[in-house]
Amino acid sequence: MAYSFSATQNPPLLRLHHSRSTIRSSFASPFHKPIPFFSPSVSASRFTHYTPFVSLSRPRLTFSTNALHSDVPHPHQGSVDIERNKRYEQWNSLTSKFAAAANIPFLLLQLPQIILNAQNLLAGNKTALFAVAWLGMLTSLLGNLSLLSYFAKKKEKEAMVVQTLGVVTTFVVLVQLALAEAMPLPLFVATSVVVGSGLFLNFLNYFGLLNAAIWRFWEDFITVGGLSVLPQIMWSTFVPYVPNSILPGTAAFVVANVAVIMARSGKLPEEGVRFVGSLSGWTATLLFMWMPISQMWTNFLNPENIKGLSAYSILLAMIGNGLLIPRALFVRDFMWFLGSSWATFLYGYGNITCLYFLNIIRKEYFLAATLSLVLWIVTTFWRDSSVHGYSSPLNSVHALLSKSSK
Repeated sequence: MAYSFSATQNPPLLRLHHSRSTIRSSFASPFHKPIPFFSPSVSASRFTHYTPFVSLSRPRLTFSTNALHSDVPHPHQGSVDIERNKRYEQWNSLTSKFAAAANIPFLLLQLPQIILNAQNLLAGNKTALFAVAWLGMLTSLLGNLSLLSYFAKKKEKEAMVVQTLGVVTTFVVLVQLALAEAMPLPLFVATSVVVGSGLFLNFLNYFGLLNAAIWRFWEDFITVGGLSVLPQIMWSTFVPYVPNSILPGTAAFVVANVAVIMARSGKLPEEGVRFVGSLSGWTATLLFMWMPISQMWTNFLNPENIKGLSAYSILLAMIGNGLLIPRALFVRDFMWFLGSSWATFLYGYGNITCLYFLNIIRKEYFLAATLSLVLWIVTTFWRDSSVHGYSSPLNSVHALLSKSSK
């Protein structure tokens, strides 16, 4: 039925027909044609499909609520994406804080040795400091410097702080050993120059203030140093079952120099140059990964010596490395993830397991460490897969491996 009226009459209100279709708002989409004004000569039945209307005595254009969100074609999907981005940023911030918090257990790990050395020096007991192997400390220092350069290049501030703390605390121990004459003075002077230069160059590179040629020279230096030390340390672990020789380190030194020279002279393909550039970080990681293997080998040969291990120190090492795992997984850094996980499980939890089976620690201590580690790893993978929108934590592992292979 159509309603008509004259210009002298007050126009009646429209009666709207009920429809099963979805009710549309009184605001038209910007993609719809505008509704024409009413006039006395226009039949009202033409407009009964637009609902609801104001009084026809004051005609107005109508707009759809979609016009307010014309840049979001799927409002529900948009809200999901916003929520996911929010959780992504929260996890990003949280993993950074975890990495920064790793400084606490690492500092507590080295602090007792520094305090003990200071007490022995003040008491005039220099002989006690000869029990600390300066070669092992020097190797650890080289590893920290190499990883510091790696993370400075990647702009991972929290990881840089962890490695800087490792460099500083290890160097403090070397200073104490030099004061006790437990470390050759010329070698200590050379080490001091390298440490000072390394910290300064990494600081400049992080803020973009360092010349590229100087940075390449520094990278080449730590690459040669790392490649030379790693095989020698691995070989020395198995002495006296293998001859005591410097041949592995010497051969690695020659190979490292040849590789660096070929890479810088353009005689290697692009993939080869990238491989040489990544060697410093990998050798540092492998140095730290070898430490638990060396400890396990010592435990195997001399089970009684494990009683000299401090469960407190091992737990701190496990916590410190465990706090780095979420960040390494989040940024998809396979080398960092592998090194942190290796140290957490093999050095930390592995030695705790040895202490438990030798009845050195109580069952409650072992079970608490086990449960805490399992919950931490499960939570890490669950949160990472959730913020990335994966259906399974295994997808996070796949993404980690896929990115590392590129």
